[in-house]
Formats: sequence, structure tokens, C-alpha cells
Amino acid sequence: MPAVMLNIFVIGLDEENHDVLRAVPSAERYRFHPLLCIEELQHGEIPVADLLARAERVLTEFDGSIDAIVGFWDFPVSTMVPILARRFGTRGADLTSVLKCEHKYWSRLEQQKVIDEHPRFALVSPSDDRPPAELRYPMWLKPVKSFSSELAFKVDDDAEFRQAVERIGRGIGRVGEPFEHILAQVSLPPEIAAVGGRAILAEEALRGVQVAVEGYGCGGDVVIYGTLDSVDYPDSSCFLRHQYPSQLPDSVQRRLADISTRVMRHIGLDNATFSIEYFYDPDTDEIGLLEINSRHSQSHAVLFDHVDGAPNHHCMLALALGEDPRLPRGLGEYGIAAKWYHRRFADGVLRRGPTREELDRVEQEIPGVVVRPTAVEGARLSEQVGQDSYSFTLAEIVVGARDEAELVDKYERCVAALTFEFDEAAQVAEVQETITGCETGLIRETAQEQEGVER
Repeated sequence: MPAVMLNIFVIGLDEENHDVLRAVPSAERYRFHPLLCIEELQHGEIPVADLLARAERVLTEFDGSIDAIVGFWDFPVSTMVPILARRFGTRGADLTSVLKCEHKYWSRLEQQKVIDEHPRFALVSPSDDRPPAELRYPMWLKPVKSFSSELAFKVDDDAEFRQAVERIGRGIGRVGEPFEHILAQVSLPPEIAAVGGRAILAEEALRGVQVAVEGYGCGGDVVIYGTLDSVDYPDSSCFLRHQYPSQLPDSVQRRLADISTRVMRHIGLDNATFSIEYFYDPDTDEIGLLEINSRHSQSHAVLFDHVDGAPNHHCMLALALGEDPRLPRGLGEYGIAAKWYHRRFADGVLRRGPTREELDRVEQEIPGVVVRPTAVEGARLSEQVGQDSYSFTLAEIVVGARDEAELVDKYERCVAALTFEFDEAAQVAEVQETITGCETGLIRETAQEQEGVER
């Protein structure tokens, strides 16, 4: 008798992740259905009520079983998944537990109940000329809800503070308004109801190297399945690469796992994966929790596949289906893998990017390398969606290698073979400077104040 196919609806399913989903264990049992597209979910305004209604129509009209509803993108997808799962009777996290992670101020209030490893923080009014007295520069200002670090600014004095508050105030509604629609669907504690979804949060800057811990909640238990290093460009807060597995000492990784377990058990996120970003200062041996992401970390899927032999999408799917979410260990082709972000630190119009033939040649000549250009020819970089406040991503490059040294070598060879041409000839040289000195960004040598740029 042929196996029964399970229907899995994926909010914002794109071609790249569809390929990864087909590589998970037992994928032959799954039939993946796209539910809305990423362009309508995250580009421009976010009509979340309309998006939910359209998704519900698709699901209601579907002639077959609805076995799971999943997604791996930031807001609004991260909050649509639990809402739709509840309405259609599939497994998923409770919306309140998701919002305790997604609302940055609410998340901090929950964190401080069970751990000390977090920065000092406070709310800021749009009319404030200076930060709350209990906070010290440098600090980060950010909306209580955003994605991809949009409208997140590091400030060092009162003048920069005022400029950042003004800029955040002008743009906070794009995500804040639809986020308030989601907040209205749960019973909020008074301190969060008074704040809403369009407030500004100030946090003292953390110091050290960045690291991410991935795990899931299952049956009331919390399981950590991976720790990754987040390496920045030299003298910058922008990610150069995410690499797996982490090169930090085992003792530090055990502490990170313990903190993560305590926080997520307290928040109560269940039947879902999560990713928590931290800073570790090797000089002081201190750990600081940066933020909790309740969504599945799709950008790391290929890294787990390269090293462990299965993408972390397996955990997301298994939890949604009520199956065993455990990942294999060390069964992949490589000892280490990384997702690199080739960036430009000045605005400009991209006149020419690498051709498909050039990309194919690079990927054939350098084993274990896959290049995905993200900048659009003919478009101004600053007008493209999802850029952070300080840089513009030109391409994402996945590399698998034996060790960290080979990882860096493959990336440098790859970038040297890629051509990006801009209108301003003088700025092309500046772009090339950003890709040199990669070894100064190795995890053991990076120790600077910074903020994550999600992806």
C-alpha cells in the first residue's frame, strides 16, 4: 500500500527553501503547498488582517487534509503561523508565547525574571531628548517590533540619540501598526497593553563576539540542537558570516545552552523551533542575551545539512507533524559550513552583477560553494527591501569546508571572481576594500560592540 502523503502548507514558500525542504528525512511523504508569496508578506505595507483572510480562504477551499502549517520568515509570518495553526487544528506554538519573544520589551521583561545575562534596557518616548538616566552610552535604539534590524541604530551621544529617535518615529508604523493588530488577539499584561506595538526600546550595547543558539520546545521540554558563530566585518556591526558549528569553547557553549533552556522554558514556547542571539566577551567571560527569535532559522538550514547530514527544517516539520524532531549529528560532507554576506557599505545603483555563466563557473571551480546574488541590476541599493541601517547585501555565499581556514580561503577566492559594477567608479574600490582582511573577522579575534542584523 502506498504511503499516505501529508499536506504541509508553507507561508511564503520560495524556491530556495522548497529545494531544502525536499532534502529533509522522509521528504517523500510530504507534499508542500505554498501559502501566499514572500513579496506580498514582507514588501511595502503589511496588511496583516487581509493576509490572514486570504490564507484562510486558501486553506478552507483546499480539498484534502491539512496536516501542518509552517513558516520560516520574520513578521508577519512568525505570528501568522500560530494563528492559522490554531484555527485549522494543526500543531503549533501558542500565540502568546510567540509574542513574548517577538515584542522586544515584553521579551526583556520575561528574560529578567529568570536570568541576569541581559543588558540594561528602558522604553524611550519619541519626545525624549536624552536616554533614561539609568542607561549609559553606547546604546542601541530600536522599535519594540521590527525585522532584519530595520530602524536599529547604535548611538554614542545625545545628538545621535535624538537623530535616531526621530528616524525611528518616522518609520515605526510600517511594522508597528500591523503588529498591534496581532497583539489585540491575546490577553496582554497591563505593562505591555500600555506600550503597544509602536514604542521605542533603548538597550545598553553588548560587547564581544556574537553567537546563536538554536533549539526547540517539545512536550514541555527544551532541546538545544546547534550553536553557531556570527562573525562581523572588521570594525562594523554587520554580519560577515554565520558559521556552524561554533568554534567557542565547550564550556561556553554549555552555559549558552543552560541560559537558553531556562529562558525558553519560562516563556513556554512549545511545538516550535527558536533561535537566540548572544554576545560572549572572551576578555571578561561574560554572556549577554541580544534577542530571541521565535521563527525558524531558515538561513542556517544548508549549514546543518552540510555538517550534520540534514537541514534544520527537519525539526520544524517534525514538530508541526507530531513526529521525532531530533537531528542527526556529524553525518554531513563537511566539517564546517558558513553563510557569508558580501556587502557594500555605500549606496549606489548596481549596473552589472555576475552573470549566470560566471556564477556557474565559480561554483564548479570551488567545490562546496553556492552563490545567490541579492542585489537587483538597475536598482538603487537603499531602495531594496530588507537592508539593515548600515550596509547593503550584494550576495549570499554558502561555503562548506574541512576547517575554518579553508572556509575563509574558499570565500575569498569566490568574491575575487565576482563582478559588481556601480555608477560611481570611485566607490567600486571602496566595495573591494570591504572584502579584504577576512581573517581579522575570525571569531577568536572579534571583540567589539555591535547589534545583530537578521537575515
